[in-house]
Amino acid sequence: MTASYNELCFLAREGALIESIDAVIGWDERTYMPEAAGEYRAEQRTYLSGLAHQKRTQPRWGELLNELATSDLAKDTHSDTGTNIRQMKREYDKRCKLPQKLVEELTRTAALGEQAWVRARQANDFAQFEPHLTKMVDLKRQQAAALGYADVPYDALLDDYEPAAKTKEVAAVLGKLREQLVPLVHGIMESGRRAPLEIIQRKYPQPAQAAFGRMAATAIGFDFNRGRLDVTHHPFCTELGPNDCRILTRYDENFFNGAFFGTLHEAGHGIYDQGLRTEHFGTPAGQYVSLGIHESQSRMWENLVARSEAFWQHFFPQWQQQFPEAASGVTPAQLFAAVNHVQPSLIRVEADEATYNLHIIVRFELEQALLNGDLVVKDLPGAWREKYREYLGIEPATDAEGCLQDVHWSAGLFGYFPTYSLGNLYAAQFFEQADADLGGLNDLMRRGEFLRLKAWLNEKIHRPGQCYSATELVQRITGKPLSSDALMRHLNNKLLPLYGLKG
Repeated sequence: MTASYNELCFLAREGALIESIDAVIGWDERTYMPEAAGEYRAEQRTYLSGLAHQKRTQPRWGELLNELATSDLAKDTHSDTGTNIRQMKREYDKRCKLPQKLVEELTRTAALGEQAWVRARQANDFAQFEPHLTKMVDLKRQQAAALGYADVPYDALLDDYEPAAKTKEVAAVLGKLREQLVPLVHGIMESGRRAPLEIIQRKYPQPAQAAFGRMAATAIGFDFNRGRLDVTHHPFCTELGPNDCRILTRYDENFFNGAFFGTLHEAGHGIYDQGLRTEHFGTPAGQYVSLGIHESQSRMWENLVARSEAFWQHFFPQWQQQFPEAASGVTPAQLFAAVNHVQPSLIRVEADEATYNLHIIVRFELEQALLNGDLVVKDLPGAWREKYREYLGIEPATDAEGCLQDVHWSAGLFGYFPTYSLGNLYAAQFFEQADADLGGLNDLMRRGEFLRLKAWLNEKIHRPGQCYSATELVQRITGKPLSSDALMRHLNNKLLPLYGLKG
């Protein structure tokens, strides 16, 4: 049996090797590739996706998995061997349902679609992007049909990012969260208090922003010997191999929050990737659990850490030194208030903690409507504006700050958006537990001791890989099922005093 298991792991690592090569050229496509190279890059990525699909659906996989399913190696489903056999069987069965031609066409359409999205966003012209998105929506419907679903097509796509999650369950969670967030945001808007936003809208030179962001990312534990930071159109993190993690951000010299919190967000993703066991790279025991859990790591470092008062009590002197002109006359309390301002806004990645999930709900509802056929692509800009009026009381003046702001749909990532909100819920619940286990995170952060939290996350969340499902992991770590309680406690404890409100 050991020989069969070793062969199975070899096949898995072979597939991971091909996918890591695709990740390299995908990273290059979003950073340094000349625009004229776009069509050929799409063909390169299409070829690699087809090759990976061939490797991962070859009959030998099925033979080995059937042989190993009843072996001693599979008895403990949470062991490394049991996890690999169980999860590889799950993925193999899913992949075998997808025709190679569809897999390749999805990859080609995503590569060309992302390139079209960049051009359309720059030109503020949805019409340039419409045919690409129309084709992608059709392909995602085909993908959902091939995979199969019991209730709605969205279930089949959501499973790629949050395994076993159902659309109805996620909708119920987000609906309850919305019910709690709306009165909080309304109370803040009615409080009459406004954060000193002009502080974060001063001149922040890009080189200084890059240096400060890199310093903070290093302090929280991102290892630049195993990763790097670059510039792109839409921030993201990608793992190119077991010791090669790339994080990317974008800069606005007249807005501090965007690049800084974007960098810390992506560094949080990178810390998770760097915390996985390299000896298991390419197998489920060395892979992240779900996108919701992955987002919990990025949102934790971005919001619960980097937007905390304790964080800025430590970093304020470095901030003053890095940005002497912008910092002139600013107190730590003013900066803390400025980076935690609450105001309905148009851009998701720049949204505050209280309104952020409303941005997610808009996207969650619209992408379901696109897949179900209740919304046609040409009507997306208008539907987007209507949703923003309904949920945030504002609407975009342009499509660039509306339905063209995110890269996800161009890349075919339907089902991804709700994992951001799930990540917020996971993050708050994990953070509360870490605070209890470590004896007070605020005291540690004031002293600049961030690595104890990183070590806790490495042990509890990163190193187990996929040995536990997301549901099992949160129950195992916190002793409770996932709920919105911890997130609402966090938001109320921070925001109510800032805006002079009572709980």
